[in-house]
Amino acid sequence: MVRMPDRNDRAQSSAYAAAPAQLGHPQSWRRLPGRDEQPASTGPYPAGSVGMPYSGASRAVQYPGAVQYPGASQHSMQAGSAARKERPDPGSWSGAGGRWILWPLRAVLWAALLIIVYRGVTAVFLNETSKTSSATNASAISPVSTFPVTLAEAYALEFGQAYLNFSPATRATREQELAAFVPPSLAAASPDLGWNGSGQEYLQSEQVAGITVQDSRHAVVNLLATVSDQLIELGVPVYATGGGVVVSGEPAWLPAPQPISPPTTPVTSDQVAAGELMNQLPAFFQAYANGSATSLNRFLAPGVSLTGLNGSVAFDSITNLVVPPGGSTRHITVTVVWQVLGQDGATSAKLTMTYGVSVVDLQSSKWYVKGVSASTEAVGGQ
Repeated sequence: MVRMPDRNDRAQSSAYAAAPAQLGHPQSWRRLPGRDEQPASTGPYPAGSVGMPYSGASRAVQYPGAVQYPGASQHSMQAGSAARKERPDPGSWSGAGGRWILWPLRAVLWAALLIIVYRGVTAVFLNETSKTSSATNASAISPVSTFPVTLAEAYALEFGQAYLNFSPATRATREQELAAFVPPSLAAASPDLGWNGSGQEYLQSEQVAGITVQDSRHAVVNLLATVSDQLIELGVPVYATGGGVVVSGEPAWLPAPQPISPPTTPVTSDQVAAGELMNQLPAFFQAYANGSATSLNRFLAPGVSLTGLNGSVAFDSITNLVVPPGGSTRHITVTVVWQVLGQDGATSAKLTMTYGVSVVDLQSSKWYVKGVSASTEAVGGQ
């Protein structure tokens, strides 16, 4: 056993060092079965060394009188270095931990911000576009498209039948008929709608000449009528709403359309082609008056279908023919005289009519008909 030196005996302190015989295995460090056999990593300091590590260097602290084993100090320093390597410095970060998850979170955050900005911008523009479209659609709905034009025209025609026929003998009947077309207040105030009860007029015919729509509820229907052999135009004010319609006031007598004279233009005719056509057109118009499909097909161009008059008239003659110069296809003007048959089948009258005929030359001097219609050219008749 090693005896500790007396603190008062300083001169002899070194004489009390451990004897060489005692440097083997002291009693306090003697190995015991099952007690000292532990892994090398159970502690940072090996058995027999007394010391503690300092930051920046690892060294053993030697106490006076302590037992020192060879190589203990070096082993202690190595163990201290290994301990520092095993224990990380809390002030530094080596890359481990959950910081790697920040990058996906940042990507998600940026994506969300971009989506919010995009949706906001598109919402502004789409809202303006929808407002513009709504305004355009609203402006496109004109009063003409919402006003019941057909109903108002039919209603005005029926009103004209009652209004344009008047006689003192049928005054009461006329008042009842007019009351069905006008508001009750107007019928009570003016049952005859301005007629004083004297004289008479009778309606011969009437047609709708046009309509002027003022807004979605008000319009004026113009009737072209023949009254007592006189052509007139009658303006009928109409009010419509909710599927109903009424003559809202007294009508107005308007002047009839004035006849005009169309301008005349000089027309030159191809005499050679006209001579060729005059040899073929009489037979064609005979077949056209008769209406026989077999007879008509001989004069028609390939692929052309034409319906005749089915015997309602009989061909008499051709009084005028104008063939303008051109190529193989011409648009000619033909003046034809028809015989109009009476109910007994006997000839009773003749009518002169002008036709526009489209013909094509498919063979040398052989013309075929492509179509027949009314002519817009003014041609003098017989």
